[in-house]
Amino acid sequence: MHSGIITTALFLGLATVGPGAVRAQTAPAQSDARIYEIIDAVSAERLEEDIRILAGFGTRSTLSDTLSATRGIGAARRWIKSEMDAISAACGGCLEVSFEGALVPGSERGRIREDTWVVNVMAIQRGTVHPNRYIIMSGDIDSRPSDASDGVTDAPGANDNASGMAGVIEAARVLTRYTFPSSVVYLGLSGEEQGLFGGQHIAGLAVDRGWDVVGVLNNDMIGNIEGVDGVIENNTFRVFSEPTPFTDDLDALRRRRTTGGEVDGPSRQIARYVARITDQYIPNLDAIMIYRLDRFGRGGHHRPFNDRGFPGVRIMETHEYYPRQHQDVRVEDGVEYGDVIEGVNFDYAARLTAVNAATMASIAWGPPAPANVAIGGAVRASAFLVWDRVEHPDLAGYKVYWRETTAPRWQHARFVGDVGEYTFEGLVIDNYLFGVASVARDGNESPVVFPGGVAPRR
Repeated sequence: MHSGIITTALFLGLATVGPGAVRAQTAPAQSDARIYEIIDAVSAERLEEDIRILAGFGTRSTLSDTLSATRGIGAARRWIKSEMDAISAACGGCLEVSFEGALVPGSERGRIREDTWVVNVMAIQRGTVHPNRYIIMSGDIDSRPSDASDGVTDAPGANDNASGMAGVIEAARVLTRYTFPSSVVYLGLSGEEQGLFGGQHIAGLAVDRGWDVVGVLNNDMIGNIEGVDGVIENNTFRVFSEPTPFTDDLDALRRRRTTGGEVDGPSRQIARYVARITDQYIPNLDAIMIYRLDRFGRGGHHRPFNDRGFPGVRIMETHEYYPRQHQDVRVEDGVEYGDVIEGVNFDYAARLTAVNAATMASIAWGPPAPANVAIGGAVRASAFLVWDRVEHPDLAGYKVYWRETTAPRWQHARFVGDVGEYTFEGLVIDNYLFGVASVARDGNESPVVFPGGVAPRR
C-alpha cells in the first residue's frame, strides 16, 4: 500500500483546490454527540417485549387471519400501527402513520393462491429542510411455517422477522425525540415470504410520488448469534449490497468500462456508510461487507427498491441457524425446529437496531449529496474531481475520498472546504478510486458519490 506516500504529498500541499475556490473557514466536527445518545437510548428490554408480542400472535403469515384481535397478520399489523400512533402522540404528532396496501391476485403456481390484500404499515417523520429526501428503515411483518402458502400452522417468527420489525419500532421511539432536515421512514412490510410484495408496493409508491430515496436499510433477522456452523458470535453483522444499480442502461455500463466503478454503485456506498458509522460510534461491533445483493439464491425486501433504482442494503446477523428458519415448530430426531423466542438474543438485536438508528440519523442530519460528480486526469500525474455544490443551511463543505482499486472500503478522506472542485497533484488516477461527500458543520455526511462521468481536461 502507498498510503504513507499519499499522506506525505497531501501534507506537503501538493493537493489543491481549483482556481478561485473559497475554502470554508472551519472544518466540520469529527463526531456528533447526539449519535452516542441515540445508540445509548436503544433498549434491549423494549425490543424483547415487542418481539414477544409479535411472536405471540401465533402466526403472521400473509395468508393468515385478518379479523382476529389476537391471532394472525391482521392483529399484528394493527398492533404495529397502534405502536406507531402512540410514538407519534408522544412526539406531538411528528409521524404520518398509515396502512399502505395492494391486492395481490392469486395464482395456482405462486405462493399466494387466492386474491390477498398485502398491507404494510408506514410512518413518516417529515424532514424540516429537505422533506422529499428520504432515508428508510424496514422490517418484515410476516412470518411463515415450512409451507409458505400455509396461513394456519403456527409460525411465531421470533427472529424472522419479529426482530427486524421490533427494531424498526424501537428506532422510531428513539429518533422521534429529534428533528431532522431530511425525512425518515419506518416501514413494516408484508408479503415478503410469498414474493416481496409489500416492498414492491412501497417502492412503486415512492416512484409515483417522486421520492428522493437516499437509502433503504432492510432489517431481516437481527437477533440470532448462534450459527448452524457451530459458531456463536455477537460482535459482527453482515451488510449485503448490490454493486451497481440494476436499472443502469448500456451507456452507464460503457462508462464504467472506461472510468471504473464496477463495485461503487449507490447501494454499495450505503453499505460502506453503515460500516463507517459502526466503526466510528459503536465499540466492539464490526460490519462485514458482503458483495452480493443478498444471500446465495435468496431474497429480501431491499430488492424491490433496488429493482426500481433506489439504493438499499440488507442488514442481518452474521451466523444463521437454519432449523429455526421457515420451519414448523417441532422436534425431529432430537433436533428442535421452529423460529421460537428462545433463539433470539435481545442485546444483539439492540446493537443492530442502534446501528440502523445511528446511520439514519447521520444521513438525515447530513446534507444532500453533491450532484454531477466527474473526474479527470488521464495521462498526467494528477487527478481532479468536479461537482455541483448543494444547498443546505449547515453545510461545512465537502470531503474527498480515495482508495486503492482493490480495497473494499474507502481508505482515505480529506475535508477540502466549500468548493466545487479538487485536484490531487502527484497522484496517478489509474491506481485509485475516488468519491465526494457533502459534510455538515456537525460532522454528519451524505453518502459518498462515485464519479459518474469524465471531467473535461483543464
